[in-house]
Amino acid sequence: PATGEELSPIHTGAYLEMLRKTAGRAVMLDPDTFTSPESYEIALLATGAAVDAAQEAYDARTATVPLLRPPAHHAEADRAMAFCLFNNVAVAAAALRAKGVERVAIVDIDVHHGNGTQNSFYENPTVLYISSHQFPYYPGTGAADEIGSGAGRGATLNIPLAAGATDDVYLRAYESQVIPAIDAFRPDMILVSAGYDAHERDPLAGMRV
Repeated sequence: PATGEELSPIHTGAYLEMLRKTAGRAVMLDPDTFTSPESYEIALLATGAAVDAAQEAYDARTATVPLLRPPAHHAEADRAMAFCLFNNVAVAAAALRAKGVERVAIVDIDVHHGNGTQNSFYENPTVLYISSHQFPYYPGTGAADEIGSGAGRGATLNIPLAAGATDDVYLRAYESQVIPAIDAFRPDMILVSAGYDAHERDPLAGMRV
């Protein structure tokens, strides 16, 4: 399971304590997000898996895939959102930084914008956040002019795509924007926030990947 030390760079102490109190209970956290009695324990394990997979990838210089759901990119510092309790990918990125990895890139391929992940690093120049997503769409963030602020200005790249985008549209976006941004940033690690709901058979979104 993820530790308090790993979670605290991303989530507030008050929020972590509130989630801890959901252990063993069914709780409504927001209109979309509920816990079962086991959710707190499982969420800690999922986040811990993301941290361990990222560290293994860095140490072994190989690709790893933690089989967990979801990337949890909607979870904010102080609130759960859209099925997400802990922001797994943000916690993993912060854990790498804490262990001395200088530059981390997060590429978010989920059909929704990862508001929580973006906000975790919006003023941080050492973490590049890139998101391709259907726009306008839930959660309403991720416009092209959201590029970071302060020292982190330019370390956020949003690629809003219209509903109906196909493989060719995504390929052009990644070739013309994502790859050049990663090459310029020169990350020591790339984390993929791998939601699969841009697929053409997804029942809710409107993409045709």
